[in-house]
Amino acid sequence: MFNLKVLCMLTNNLGYPRVGANRELKKACEQYWAGNITCEELFFVAKNLLEKHWQLQKDAGIDLIPCNDFSFYDHVLDMSLLLGVIPKRYAPVVTDVKENSEIDLYFAMARGYQKDGLDITAMEMTKWFDTNYHYIVPEFTRDQEFKIFATKIFSEFNHARTTLGKTPKPVILGPVSYLLLGKEKEQGFEKIDLIKKLVPLYVEILNKLKDDYKAEWVQLDEPFLALDLNEKQKQAFKYAYGEIKRQCPFIKTLVTTYFEGLGDNISLAVNLPVCALHLDLVRAPEQLDEILKQIPAKLTLSLGVVDGRNIWINNYQESLVHIQKAVDKIGTDRVMIAPSCSLLHTPFDLDLETEIPSGIKTWMAFAKQKLHEIKTLTQIIAGNRDLLEKNQKSIQGRKISPLIHNESVKDRVAAFSEKDAQRQNTFLKRQKIQRKRFRLPLFPTTTIGSFPQTADIRKLRARLKKEEISEQQYDRAIEKATVDSIRLQEEIGLDVLVHGEFERNDMVEYFGEQLNGFLFTKNGWVQSYGSRCVKPPVIFGDVSRPHDMTVRWSQFAQSQTSKPMKGMLTGPVTILQWSFVRNDQPRSITTMQIALAIRDEVVALQNAGIGIIQIDEPAIREGLPLRKKDWPAYLDWAVRAFRISASGVTDETQIHTHMCYSEFNDIIEHVAAMDADVITIETSRSQMELLDAFANFKYPNEIGPGVYDIHSPRVPSVEEMTDLLEKASSLLPAENIWVNPDCGLKTRKWPETKQALINMVEAAAAMRSKIKETV
Repeated sequence: MFNLKVLCMLTNNLGYPRVGANRELKKACEQYWAGNITCEELFFVAKNLLEKHWQLQKDAGIDLIPCNDFSFYDHVLDMSLLLGVIPKRYAPVVTDVKENSEIDLYFAMARGYQKDGLDITAMEMTKWFDTNYHYIVPEFTRDQEFKIFATKIFSEFNHARTTLGKTPKPVILGPVSYLLLGKEKEQGFEKIDLIKKLVPLYVEILNKLKDDYKAEWVQLDEPFLALDLNEKQKQAFKYAYGEIKRQCPFIKTLVTTYFEGLGDNISLAVNLPVCALHLDLVRAPEQLDEILKQIPAKLTLSLGVVDGRNIWINNYQESLVHIQKAVDKIGTDRVMIAPSCSLLHTPFDLDLETEIPSGIKTWMAFAKQKLHEIKTLTQIIAGNRDLLEKNQKSIQGRKISPLIHNESVKDRVAAFSEKDAQRQNTFLKRQKIQRKRFRLPLFPTTTIGSFPQTADIRKLRARLKKEEISEQQYDRAIEKATVDSIRLQEEIGLDVLVHGEFERNDMVEYFGEQLNGFLFTKNGWVQSYGSRCVKPPVIFGDVSRPHDMTVRWSQFAQSQTSKPMKGMLTGPVTILQWSFVRNDQPRSITTMQIALAIRDEVVALQNAGIGIIQIDEPAIREGLPLRKKDWPAYLDWAVRAFRISASGVTDETQIHTHMCYSEFNDIIEHVAAMDADVITIETSRSQMELLDAFANFKYPNEIGPGVYDIHSPRVPSVEEMTDLLEKASSLLPAENIWVNPDCGLKTRKWPETKQALINMVEAAAAMRSKIKETV
């Protein structure tokens, strides 16, 4: 079947998970932030991880092993530090000359800085394309200057070369995508206009890598090539890579695209003067035919055939078809085999999982296994048919497995009507009924759901899993933590309370553990942002709800207070987006199955006396396809899924939803179509800028703009939060505004949480007084 010169075909990896199989980097960073370890100890942990990960890739037979893909917090923030794009408010940290100043500056930009008499807010954070990874948004000014500030890219290259005994491949974010990921912090210019000031620094960096460090290949990530581009942005690509080719003629440039196909940018991409172009053939396999028609004589293709976003084994037969097609056209010496994107988005090592049923485990592959899949493809091409036959046996066995299929679930999905996705009455009618029921003040205060999960709470959960304590002992301890949090909320003066979610490990995992069709890993951690790691569930089959999931704890909490207690659920789209999803049926069908399960839980909460129920959907925006032409179909089923989950209750029940770190301007009408009675959103890092979309749209329902950033340890003042609420009141009707943090408080510590909430309640009281004065 294949008669290829395999030795000429390079294997190429785009990036590897950073935090460690046991989350070593997460733990070290948090210890450093707490002042428990030194900078040198932090760097020692990083050094060991880097060497281990490079060696894993070498042992797997990867030819082009990446370096500079490691990051202490975020690779986009790394790029900002490399390029000297440091907002002026951090000048006091820059000039605070001490031994650890650069790493402290770096973390200050990511997390904010509130010590040594300084109080500096963190940089804005948002989602990385359609993933659950978050990046730190670069900030640009009209007179932005670029200069080499940090030297990590060079030191890490040397470190990798010494460790590997071969030349690694430095990875950097390409100049156009870097600019497009950022934000203009003043009016009067477009960020893409900075390209002519930025490119000379890229030229300097690349030439330094080639001349001083003897780099051969360099990977420039340009994911925006897979998005809709205007003419100015297209010209920026042509200019940037034309200049790089002209001024850096001796280094081999690999431009990577991922998460989508090139579409109408194919001609632009294949004609850039680069040595190699990477394609995501998992998300967009159909693009290969057109690219092969247009490919110039010397361009090498890196074929992303191994899925870097999911945990299912590669279908070698399908991958080999793509490889053969490319080789037939351009030859083996111009073809690389690679994952579809960086393996950052997958867990580390399936071998660490000892409790996944063997029948399902044979269908799965984590980052380490995906490295070997890349090499295995070359072995099959070289003639090892046994590897192909074994793979196809697993693929076929999965298709017909009774573990996957539940006919009653399929029948329920098929029988559901559009009427079932509608509330009984319009929002304005519901609002009158709900105000009469709850009698809340202007600017009602609440939180998003979770409270700090202390080491004691985590140890308690671990002891239960090890059977060191009984279920009864565990429940009593969780009840006490819940009651304590309720008393604290009452003492602070919050209007609508939450139970704190102390019984929950993760907002998706907790639900998946109680739904049919899900399984869980012990060590399947992936990075969400900074030191925040999540362990996504695996959706392997049809989804259903066998029993109540949250009623016991919400009902208990409500019995402890006369104030309204929110029931807390995660919405169907977020559960989908933050899981590893089965790839044998449309995502819309899987979401519908989850929506019906959540709907049943919402009705059960209402029947248990819970009058306010929050269905979190922070992932609806991140799930948007990268191409706008594909948005309507996605938004249709995503919004419908939310409405299905929320529409089984009476008008008296108030439905909340929460969204975080999203740009709403281009989907605001669909957010409104969700028809939640109250939506809470992140707005503090953007200084309420995100509210413009709601104001311009004349958003009719109630809204809680976040007034403080929970991803930073700093405590905002009453005045700071009052200023934000005044901005909100200038854009929205005061009677529709709620007061809340940006997001859940799970990752924060109690002292800062308590003080921030006290200040928040005081800010709400100040706003009520101001409103009274103007009446």
